[in-house]
Amino acid sequence: MANSPSYGQLLMLAAVAMLIVRALRHFLDLPNRLARWNKALGYIWAPMVGLLLITAIFKVNGPLLADGYWLFVLFTVAAVLVAVRDYRPARMLLLALVPFLLNKTVEFFLSNSDGRLPKEFDQVLDTTQGFAIIWLITFTIIARNLKKALEKERLLREEEEKAKRLIEAQNVELERLVAERTSALTFQAEELRTALTELRTTQAQLVQSEKMASLGELTAGIAHEIQNPLNFVNNFADVSVEMLAELREEQARPQRDPELEAELLDDIAQNLQKIHHHGQRAASIVKGMLEHSRASTGERQATNINHLADEYLRLAYQGLRAKDKSFNATLRDDFAPDLPLVEAIGPDLGRVLLNLFGNAFYAVRQRQLQGEAGYAPTVTVQTRQRGDQVEIRVRDNGLGIPEAMRQKIFQPFFTTKPSGEGTGLGLSLSYDIVTQGHSGTLTVTSQEGEFTEFLISLPIKQAS
Repeated sequence: MANSPSYGQLLMLAAVAMLIVRALRHFLDLPNRLARWNKALGYIWAPMVGLLLITAIFKVNGPLLADGYWLFVLFTVAAVLVAVRDYRPARMLLLALVPFLLNKTVEFFLSNSDGRLPKEFDQVLDTTQGFAIIWLITFTIIARNLKKALEKERLLREEEEKAKRLIEAQNVELERLVAERTSALTFQAEELRTALTELRTTQAQLVQSEKMASLGELTAGIAHEIQNPLNFVNNFADVSVEMLAELREEQARPQRDPELEAELLDDIAQNLQKIHHHGQRAASIVKGMLEHSRASTGERQATNINHLADEYLRLAYQGLRAKDKSFNATLRDDFAPDLPLVEAIGPDLGRVLLNLFGNAFYAVRQRQLQGEAGYAPTVTVQTRQRGDQVEIRVRDNGLGIPEAMRQKIFQPFFTTKPSGEGTGLGLSLSYDIVTQGHSGTLTVTSQEGEFTEFLISLPIKQAS
């Protein structure tokens, strides 16, 4: 009986088994993966209680009782790992446990009743047990690292899914706001149909512009271009409705105030004139955008880059001058003589140049508004031939672009302009037209507070 385990040793084994179960629950997330197994594992100590009762009642006490219980615990752990084998760390733990389990099983069945191994097997099993323990530790560490990696992947997927759900929610909210705004505009138009004939004409043009925009014929910036006059129209229309209501109330009073009525009528007439003015302005913007967005045939033709650059430089300058007659700038052109024709899609390349020139004039105008002494707004366009490439440089001496922004300048919806003054699509679309549509390059260099220069490089002849 000297080799018989004590009650304390048996209870220690039960405690170790509970610790193993606790670690297994946490590692494999058994409450969520195997709820029934998780509940049953809470009674891993029960067989040991039975062994203690057998030992106490029948006086059957021997080392094999403890070894048998230990083997039961190992097989239970192996069964749990098999049950969750779809989980990669569980498979790795099972691979780690198998050699140790086989060693303990062989040791149990080869042991004598006193728990000792025959001499011919003792050294072999001790050696294999050492290797099995090293194997168990090594692959347990690998399984732990694998779980950490999978957990990181899971957290990353959750973050991506969360971001996706947030974007979808924002899109739904934006669609709702657009629908509400459209409904409100339609209602106001119906209320003022007879009094605001010019506004109805402008609205018809806006509807047609929206249809074209849905077909991809107009740039996304048209909505921002017409937003300002449309806001004026809506605001003056709302004020006019309120004044009409006030006029009706005054007319319904027993003692009317002729001066107040006349003042209200004058204000309503002025508002209608302003509505007419801004309606005409919106109509003019829509007409210009429609002309600019005329569908391109997509056919490349031999194009004179000098003439194209000169035409759009003047167009951009006059367009800005039409909005702000106080603005003046120096235009400098340095066109290379005998520049070869370039196979290009003229309207598309013109849109690129118009965008670059527009940005250049905006930059110099913003610097001019700062009131810098001696500052002279200047926009320069230069053409050169470099081997089998034609270069177009558009340079301004405006505010420049900060280095952090230059990294994002060609990204869709990124803009350096204040909110409401830019869509963030102009340079992105220009980049696509140059790089994808013409197999060229579009780059930017700038120094904050000094200058900005865009460089377009186009192959003289497109690859067939």
